Amino acid sequence: MKLRKIVAFFILLVLVLGSISAYSDKGNDVYVIPVKGEINKATYQFVKTQVEEVSKYRPAAIIFEIDTYGGFIDKAIDIKDVIVNIDIPTISFVNTKAESAGVLITIAGEKIVMAEGSTIGSAETIPNTEKIMSMWVSTLKTVAEQRGKDKELVAAMADKDIEIKGIVKKGELLNLNYKEAKQLGFADYISNDYDDMLNYFNIDYNKVIKIDTDLRTNIAKYLTNPYVGILLISLGFLGFVIEMFTPGFGVGGTLSLISFSLYFGGNIIAGNSGWGVVIIFLAGIALLLIEAAIPGFGVPGIGGIICIIISIVLTSGSIESAVVSLGIAIILTVLVTVLLVRYGQRSPYLDKIVLKTKQNNEKGYVGVESKTEYVGKEGVAISLLRPAGIIDIEGNRIDAVSEGAFIEKGSRVKVIKVEGPRVVVRKI
Repeated sequence: MKLRKIVAFFILLVLVLGSISAYSDKGNDVYVIPVKGEINKATYQFVKTQVEEVSKYRPAAIIFEIDTYGGFIDKAIDIKDVIVNIDIPTISFVNTKAESAGVLITIAGEKIVMAEGSTIGSAETIPNTEKIMSMWVSTLKTVAEQRGKDKELVAAMADKDIEIKGIVKKGELLNLNYKEAKQLGFADYISNDYDDMLNYFNIDYNKVIKIDTDLRTNIAKYLTNPYVGILLISLGFLGFVIEMFTPGFGVGGTLSLISFSLYFGGNIIAGNSGWGVVIIFLAGIALLLIEAAIPGFGVPGIGGIICIIISIVLTSGSIESAVVSLGIAIILTVLVTVLLVRYGQRSPYLDKIVLKTKQNNEKGYVGVESKTEYVGKEGVAISLLRPAGIIDIEGNRIDAVSEGAFIEKGSRVKVIKVEGPRVVVRKI
């Protein structure tokens, strides 16, 4: 019995040690997180999520592989905050370019590695107002000092008024290639290989795991691009206008539905807005439809416009970008609508959108269809005529009125005259 207990103890000990060893094998890897394309909310959400995920596995280091022309500086600041708060070694690897907002993300890493042929710089803000520039340059300098980089070099990348003798002239933005960055001490190393850079910094690791951006993030980054957003809003409004002028639900409604779905869907995926914003927008559309059904322009129309503006402002993240998006979208919508009305009648594909029928006095325009061919013909009353009702002549249902007296359903009748739209019958 005692021997069994000893054997069981050793088996349990082996299992525990084995599990500890297996768990240890999951750590000490290096993860590569890409920061590519436009820097926006989708990029921030991706980086934040991936950092939180890989941190669970006790990585030896994280490499942020950077290739960007820049983007929104507020999201670059958010990404910077994520990187500087990581308590394990971080490397910013400029694979191709780190322009504009990409400069801040690059200097957020503890070490900077630049690939051969890569560049960094040109970090001026758009719009370049004194307030925004002051905040941006101050942020760049603070992070540069925190990471032991030359703050004047970094500031010169954003402010063209800064002159550094022998490096950049006043009136120009500093942009460094990989060799210049290394010579000035801005970059710590030049390499195109993960293993090489990790060995250079004496980082002990098991393997390098490269993370790719998922389809969800790629779609969100594309749909939240400002130019794509303006196009989607314009197509949405244009489709809505076309649908208002055509019977039933057709191409215009479908175009509007797809465009607005992509616009709001992309921003929801990116985290820029939620379903509440969509509800506000739909309420605006509903109010405009109510306004279209009643004469004049009143409270529903004004309320609908306000709801749509609020929804786009909330989705855009700022009043400035919302005003620009709405302004361009409205101008494009008006221009295309005018072109459709003026030239659409020449296209055989726009018959259902543009009314081509003209009133022509020379041709004797008549607003109603004439029924003079029924004069003298006989039929059956299929409803009570008192005096108006419906008759049937040769299988055709026709609105008619009796000559004077009521005519019972089922009675034989004869058309005695036609006066415009009025078909007059007599019982026979």
